[in-house]
Amino acid sequence: MARVALVTGGTRGIGEAISRALKSAGYTVAASYAGNDAAAQKFKADTGIAVFKWDVSSFDACAEGVKKVVAEVGPVDVLVNNAGITKDTMFHKMTADQWSAVIGTNLGSLFNMTRQVIEGMRERKFGRVINISSINGQKGQMGQVNYSAAKAGEIGFTKALAQEGARSGITVNAICPGYIATEMVKAVPKEVLDKNILPLIPVGRLGEPEEIARCVLFLASDEASFITGSTLTANGGQYLA
Repeated sequence: MARVALVTGGTRGIGEAISRALKSAGYTVAASYAGNDAAAQKFKADTGIAVFKWDVSSFDACAEGVKKVVAEVGPVDVLVNNAGITKDTMFHKMTADQWSAVIGTNLGSLFNMTRQVIEGMRERKFGRVINISSINGQKGQMGQVNYSAAKAGEIGFTKALAQEGARSGITVNAICPGYIATEMVKAVPKEVLDKNILPLIPVGRLGEPEEIARCVLFLASDEASFITGSTLTANGGQYLA
């Protein structure tokens, strides 16, 4: 029987690439999303992957959502915590809502989601938890104190939970993408990309979502069973951790 993979934020951007790659590799995939119904339904029609809508910043919503996934798709063997938002502004202008929303969705969701599947993974003596962090969780970024704090927290979460899950066959790893050619990054004016972003990347280009997906495929595989608590940096040499 194919292993079941659940990808949060799995219908667009990096998450979409991850969902597609996992399905192509033989996993049974479920993808969650927060609000864009049109994009989710198009993704479902294009891929045949089951989609589920809930707010990952809500523990109760995650509990109900994962129950539906288990009932319709099966127990979750691979969890990819990919969902995230940005609410960028300089810290001296940041509101409590901007802080709380980003921390809740980007970091709180790791507890909300992983808590729903960890006991089953422990019972089955197998699990893969893969957290999509960010280069800005490693180096920080002006105007993103909330986002950088959340993404750095994901790395700490990864290292601690890896130690708890190791004897139960559960690996927990993080991936830190750099600038990836998603809709959000492609919306940046070309002159800004050419002048302010690409010169910082030694390989001279943006990453592709599929390149992050391939990192996920490796960490989800049996071949990666000795790798846990690690942070895989995929940023074209922009930041060397």
